[in-house]
Amino acid sequence: MASKIGKIWNFIGHYKYLIVVIIGVAVVGVLDENSFIQRVKYEMQISDLKAEIAKYDKTFQSDSRRLKELKNNPKEIEKIAREQYFMKADDEDIFVLSTDLQQEDDHETAK
Repeated sequence: MASKIGKIWNFIGHYKYLIVVIIGVAVVGVLDENSFIQRVKYEMQISDLKAEIAKYDKTFQSDSRRLKELKNNPKEIEKIAREQYFMKADDEDIFVLSTDLQQEDDHETAK
């Protein structure tokens, strides 16, 4: 038993710098909170967030232009009210044409 411990101690003493380097690389590369793997994950997350920021910035610019257009042109407000909310003037009638029933009939005849 003592000879086995002596051999192990001799091996550790002979390769102590290599063992320390391997343990250090393992800690820095894998085990640590600031490891290389975590750094790669953070970089991927940052790139995803930057893409999301770019998307929202584009949406913001588009909405800002639309809002400016609505503030300057009352006809645009009327257009939105008519198209999206089916509002009408007092002297008009609105007919909403839908293809939903036609699509349902097509599906039933196909069966």
